[in-house]
Parts: sequence; structure tokens; C-alpha cells
Amino acid sequence: MIRILFVMVIATLAMAQDDFFQPGYTIGGYGELHYNRAQNGNDDATITLDFHRFIIYYGYNWTEEWSFKSEVELEHNFVSGGNGELELEQAFVNYHSNLFGFQAGVILPSVGLLNEYHEPPLFISVERPEYSKYVIPTTWFGNGFALYGSMSGLNMRFVLMEDMEGEGIGAGIRSGRGKGYKTTAYDWVKNISVNYTGIAGLRIGGSYTMNNAPIDNNPDSTVSFGLGEINLKYEANNIYAVMEYGNISYENNPSGYTSSGGYYLDLGYNVAGFVGLEGRLIPWFRYSDYNRGNDNADKHYTIQRFGLTYWPISSVVFKFDYGTHQTESADDVKTQINVGVGYNF
Repeated sequence: MIRILFVMVIATLAMAQDDFFQPGYTIGGYGELHYNRAQNGNDDATITLDFHRFIIYYGYNWTEEWSFKSEVELEHNFVSGGNGELELEQAFVNYHSNLFGFQAGVILPSVGLLNEYHEPPLFISVERPEYSKYVIPTTWFGNGFALYGSMSGLNMRFVLMEDMEGEGIGAGIRSGRGKGYKTTAYDWVKNISVNYTGIAGLRIGGSYTMNNAPIDNNPDSTVSFGLGEINLKYEANNIYAVMEYGNISYENNPSGYTSSGGYYLDLGYNVAGFVGLEGRLIPWFRYSDYNRGNDNADKHYTIQRFGLTYWPISSVVFKFDYGTHQTESADDVKTQINVGVGYNF
């Protein structure tokens, strides 16, 4: 009798929870405007003003567990004659419970700090770190499936996704992204990631991703790669610190490379309280070193950058940075000045 009453109580509570839930849609997005001035040695400077990205999110919740999420991106204001990009970066059905979840559709693998979550208020520089472009090909998306779960601050995710395009792999894997367009699934990209967020302000994690990427859609001729990376972010007690390191190993790389990789380190401190400002004001410094292919001096870059970034509220950010970009084989140093504003909602 007691067991029957217990079951009835649990069922009643579940029905009550369902009664409070209302299906509905969500809309969001982000964007960023960039001013960029670059000068190589004594050459004339190039100056551009670009609304780099405009993104709209759309989602719908059928129940508390089942939902749909999507993201459409327009780059550089319009698409015409090969200029600009219009991309469906996410579009997936999502099941989410207290312990685990499942996604199917157009998804993002969990690689580094910025591939899954790349809104402008989440990184400190005007442009995304070059590491996040040439070591980890942010934003990397494609058709596939993901299984994820979390417990006591430990978060895990496993992704099966479309093959990369082997003919596009060379000085890095960025040009091998299929972006969901008529892609193959002979070998599947396999991505596994783990991160820990159980300490306030700290996120530490890593991932490994591998694929035998068909060349010209031929599964008998492939470029094999393995991308391993570790990452750390600490944002508490007015301290801002980010570190990422990644390495890619290759077999049968069309450019003859056997490895590429590198790292970057950001350090900053929130001084808003000292100058009487609301929000966060962080002066910061970045050092980065990466090589896009073996020890090729033409592909080896060192970056030093100083900046000042201000968040009046958490979803709006104003950015300024100045720095140098040095190629090992070049005599001249490129200097860069960037100014930007970004938002998300």
C-alpha cells in the first residue's frame, strides 16, 4: 500500500511539473564590428572597417527535455561573387536530462575554448586568437551526432561527425572543413573532450580529434590526422588568464607536413574598481607561437599583443589592441592596431 501511494505521489509531481512547462521558442544572436590597421615594415598600411559577423540563433522547446537549436551566420555584410559567407553553423535536435544529453544535426565538436562558444564577449581580443584559426579551425561545424554528460563539475562529450576533405588539408586542417555540404561519412571525425568546472572561476580541459579524411571523396586514399589539445581559463578575483596548447600529427599530408601546432597565453587584470567604473575593464597581454607545418620558417609565427577591453555589461564589449606579428623567415615585422565592439543576447 505504501509503495502504491509513493508511486502516485511521484506521478502527481511529474504531472505538476509538466503543467508548469510551456513550449515555446527562443531568439538570440551576436555580432561584431572591427576596425583593422595593419602595416608590414615600411609598406603602406591597409585599413579596413568590417562588420565581421552577424548571427541569429533560433530555438524551440517542445518539452523540458526535447528542443531544437540553430545558428545562421552572415559574414562581411553580404554574399556576392565569392565575397562574404552565409552559413548554417548549427541546426540540431537536442535531448537533455540532468545527467546526459544527445544532439543530432549540424553540430560543433568540442575543441578548445572557442569552437563551441565563440561569442565576442567571451574572448578578450578584437579578432579571435590566430591559434583558434590555424591550429584549431574555429568555427568548425558539420553534420553529425553528439553524446554528452556531466557530474560533479566533470563534463564529457563524444562527437561523431562528417569526414574532413583530405585534399584541403595541408598547413593545418582549416581548409579541410566540409561545412556540411555533400560530405562523406566513410571514417567519421571522432572527437572526445573532457573539462572540469568544479572550482569557481576555473575551467580546465582537453580533447582529442581524429579522422582518415578521404581525398576527393575516395575512401581508399586518405589523409590521417590527430589533433590533441589542452586548455585552461581562470576568471575570478579580478584575474583573467587563458592558456591553450594544441598539436596536430599527420600521415600522407599533401603538403608533406608531419605535424603543426602551437599555443597562446593571455594575462589580464580587472581594474574597473580602481577607476570607479561599473562592469569590467581589463588591460591584458598575449604571447603566441605556432607553426602551420613542421619547422618551416615560412609557416612559423610569433605574436605579441597588448590590449584594453571593457565590458559595461556582460553581453556588450568594447575592445582595443596593438601588437606585432612576426614570421620567422621575414625581415619585416607586421604591426597591427584593432578596435572592435561586440555583443550577444
